[in-house]
Amino acid sequence: MFRNPFRPPFRDLSGRKVFITGAASGIGRSCAVLAAAEGASVFLTDRNAELLEATAAEIRAGGGSVPFVEAADISDYPAVKALAARLTQEHGAMDVVMNVAGISSWGTVQSLEHEQWRKLVDINLMGPIHVIESLVPPMIEAGRPGHLVNVSSAAGIIGMPWHAAYSASKFGLRGVSEVLRFDLRRHRIGVSLVCPGGVATPLTQTVEIAGVDHSSPAFEKLHARFRKRAATPDQAAAAILDGVRRNKYWVYTSNDIRLIHALQRHCSPAYVVAMRVMNRGANRALPAVGRARRSDAT
Repeated sequence: MFRNPFRPPFRDLSGRKVFITGAASGIGRSCAVLAAAEGASVFLTDRNAELLEATAAEIRAGGGSVPFVEAADISDYPAVKALAARLTQEHGAMDVVMNVAGISSWGTVQSLEHEQWRKLVDINLMGPIHVIESLVPPMIEAGRPGHLVNVSSAAGIIGMPWHAAYSASKFGLRGVSEVLRFDLRRHRIGVSLVCPGGVATPLTQTVEIAGVDHSSPAFEKLHARFRKRAATPDQAAAAILDGVRRNKYWVYTSNDIRLIHALQRHCSPAYVVAMRVMNRGANRALPAVGRARRSDAT
């Protein structure tokens, strides 16, 4: 239903040149390892140089091809442009570009700081735009089938509690993807919009949640429930690579997000009830924090 007839599905990624952001850990690292195991040459970047080199070393030790590894902050436009220019000059246009890198910061609207809103947009939305602007035109000029992957989030399709700032960036990336899905079709470049639910990555251990006491029993219970239901990075990466091979637009990493998205589109009253229940459950973690914030003010 969502396949582009002008971009035939890839049988596999063998021999393809695959560029991946956020390759030092989590989903990005798993995408790099699995793509290389399938025979792709992987071109890697991340802002964490040490872990990025560890990913590259692991792939090479297993016989995989990693022709290019360079640390960069994707929110830094000049740095991305320079990296892309070197990459294209030395290795030619990519076949697949994967925008995986991102950060997460949640909180109630009265707790979030302006800087948190700005940082999320700079990295989660402008970062992928920098990569797209720098690497997709060479793909068009190359004139061969290709693919663009943008990793959004469940928070890019549904109204999750405390996610207003994060959703601003992820809904924005969804909008970019929706347009490019059709704009790039005539160039035989497919687009996948990945909407992960819970994925047990290092990001879940370090996520900022403004206005929420991480040590409260209510929050610890919610976090434990999340970790129990979360997919692994390898499971998420396998779903993404399957989406690339099959040229799927919507890519889910778990069935719960597939279901809630279907409810949102086809049964709005049920979706509203589900989100209200989720919101009430999440906000049980807030009262103790509210008392602490009032005490600090006095």
